[in-house]
Parts: sequence; structure tokens; C-alpha cells
Amino acid sequence: MDTAPSPLTYRDATADDVDALVALIESAYRGESSRAGWTTEADILQGQRTDPQGVLDVVEAPDSRLLTVEREGVIVACCQLEHRGAHAYFGMFAVSPGLQGEGLGKTIIAEAERQARTAWGVTEMHMTVISVREDLIAWYERRGYRRTGRTTPFPYGDERFGIPQRDDLRFELLVKPLA
Repeated sequence: MDTAPSPLTYRDATADDVDALVALIESAYRGESSRAGWTTEADILQGQRTDPQGVLDVVEAPDSRLLTVEREGVIVACCQLEHRGAHAYFGMFAVSPGLQGEGLGKTIIAEAERQARTAWGVTEMHMTVISVREDLIAWYERRGYRRTGRTTPFPYGDERFGIPQRDDLRFELLVKPLA
């Protein structure tokens, strides 16, 4: 008998969640564990993706939320939402590697957009993606995001963002109108 997965629940992260969230984010992007999913950055960046202070800063920042997604009381995903005037910023998005490819990402990003629109009345969602992540950018484009061509430099030399394995990294701004 095929049973549907348990429903997702959403809540704002607290300081007590920091260690679990750091572990989730690291597992989704860095090291061998990240290769179980398709969002890995292991071939372009080594070292850490984030650290406890970076996650705590998001949790505690004014006009910011770290939306925590649980299934049966276990954290399975998260994303940052930050109110920036007429738009919201979407970042720090991670889905547990073993659950990637099941449609959770689509569901979670839609809920994040709904919450940003409802809570803050924003008309756009912005995000930045490493420009060489073509598969990830294509996934966001299928969700209605568009490439702007506007880029910012990757913070080479700041190991809080990882250790680059190539010299052409930069962040590209993606934007989606929220109706």
C-alpha cells in the first residue's frame, strides 16, 4: 500500500534550531553528503557553506525570518526571507539531500513567496545564485524567476562562504514578480 508522505509544517527558526539548520545547509551543498541531492556545490566550492553565527544572524535580524520546514517533527528544509522594502530576499534555501527530487522545493518556495506577500505586501522576490549553477538557475526559471544579468563578485578570500575551486564565480540576481 502506497502512503502519502506526512504533511510539511512551517515555523520560524529559533536560536535552538541553529545547529540542526547548519547541519542541514551543509549537507545540501557541501561535501560528499551533498552529492545525494542535485543542489551540491561540492565541485565548485569546498569548505563551509555557513556557520552557526551566520545562521543565528539571520534568525535574529530584524525584518528577517529563517523559515524552518518540518515533517513529523524533523527539520527537512529551510529558507531565509528578508523584507527589503518593496521586495523580499530569498536565500539560504536547503532541502535535505535524501528528499530532493520529490517536489518539496517547489512546495516550499511557493509557500515562502505566499508568506512574504502576505506578511510584507511585497511585489517581488529577489535572490542571488552563483552564475555557473546553470541547472539551479533553470530550476528557478521554471518557478517564474528571471535572470537580470546583474552580478556581484563572489567573496574570494572569505572562507565563511567556502573555498572556491574556480576563478569565475559571481552571484547573479534573479527576480520574480509576486502577483
